[in-house]
Amino acid sequence: MSTTPLPGIGVKYDLTTREHQHLSVIAHRDGARTVNVYRSDDPDACAQSLRLNIAESAALIDALMPAHHSPNVLHTTDLGLVAERIELSAASYWNGRVLGESRIRTDTGASIVAVLRRAEAIPSPAPDFRLAGGDTLIVIGTREGVETAAEILGRE
Repeated sequence: MSTTPLPGIGVKYDLTTREHQHLSVIAHRDGARTVNVYRSDDPDACAQSLRLNIAESAALIDALMPAHHSPNVLHTTDLGLVAERIELSAASYWNGRVLGESRIRTDTGASIVAVLRRAEAIPSPAPDFRLAGGDTLIVIGTREGVETAAEILGRE
């Protein structure tokens, strides 16, 4: 895949498939995407162009993701790390308790890198940070570590 900045427009991503089909996606600055499929006999001639709004782009991404995709997964890297949003319910065992009591990092290897509370983001919460029902925790680690953290944090 190659990337080309398009000043004033966004970024163009070009991909050639195993069958030598040329595709491109233009990520527009407004969040829209344009998917282009080029002719096999003339790789510079566009055979089909499809403009997608943000919601349509998100739906297409979901459809292209592996079967284990979760709507809470934020990102997966080649290093095998995932970031996931985990929401604490109002009835959570952890409601009112400090983060360090959860032993998330010690027991799972995953890290809580931020807490979203109402319209506020708290980056790198310390072990003495008091959790509250409705908090959304951003957890990063291996898939197994994040899933185990979600089980611990889901305790009621």
